[in-house]
Amino acid sequence: MRIQELTNAKRFFLSDGGLETYMIFEKGYDLPCFSAAVLLDCEPGRRDLTEYFERFISIARQSNRGFILDAPTWRAGTAWAGPLGQTLLEVIDTNKRAVAFVSDVRDQQETSSSPILINGLVGPAGDAYAPDTMLAPQDALLIHAPQVHALGKAGVDMISAMTLTHAGEAIGIVQAAKEIDIPVVIAFTLETDGCLPSGQSLGDAIAEVDAATNGGPIYYMINCAHPDHFRDVIDTSEAWTLRIGGLRSNASRMSHAELDEAEVLDAGDPVELGQLSAELIALLPNIRVIGGCCGTDHRHVGCIAGHDHARSAA
Repeated sequence: MRIQELTNAKRFFLSDGGLETYMIFEKGYDLPCFSAAVLLDCEPGRRDLTEYFERFISIARQSNRGFILDAPTWRAGTAWAGPLGQTLLEVIDTNKRAVAFVSDVRDQQETSSSPILINGLVGPAGDAYAPDTMLAPQDALLIHAPQVHALGKAGVDMISAMTLTHAGEAIGIVQAAKEIDIPVVIAFTLETDGCLPSGQSLGDAIAEVDAATNGGPIYYMINCAHPDHFRDVIDTSEAWTLRIGGLRSNASRMSHAELDEAEVLDAGDPVELGQLSAELIALLPNIRVIGGCCGTDHRHVGCIAGHDHARSAA
């Protein structure tokens, strides 16, 4: 299985940065509901997606690292069908086309020294910055299973649920992935106090999901938060820190509320983000994937890639 190339790797893989913010602020696209999946519907969008991913893959190749190539499906699940004006069948087709698109990119770009895994992105059913929709696990399973199953059928190597705000939704997504035996990663977003938007601590959220799913996620990630927001909650004496396998940080120190209101992009300092990421890697021995989130681009990931780090195979 391709997933073993990631789990057995001695060097962390790279991912991309903030796809949606890049396409909005740098390329001038209007992304309804912040969904990059709409770019698949036009030739310029497909061209810009290709160029965007190829730039990051080039960084991975130059640093002899693998790459996690995300299908642009973060807000392409059934919860967003209505706001995007799609039927359920159209949602399924969008996910299928997204996987086919990034698979073609992989076919053109993969090398023996830089393997590429296709990652199916799943996003929260509600606001990624606030727990306005607190889902029980069974409800989350029903909402997310159609997309998770569609991504699996389309041929992704793994599923990543990004920017989750509470444990209940994470549990349902893991259960949906387990139904089709597809590796799944859970990424929580954190507020400036290092807690989930629900108020739960990161360690408690990881423990709750692991307990409910028998350790279902292959690892957990933190995404869409600046390292300063969560570095102090990383307690290396606690076993849950060993479950953190990925980081996709913001370069901006803005809170989620401030980012929501921002009319210009805060790209922060790429060099600083690279250094802060290296410091976090030193604290977290099981890191597998490093990339960026909102406001980051190839400059930030390039600075991250410059920090060499080998880890023991899990």
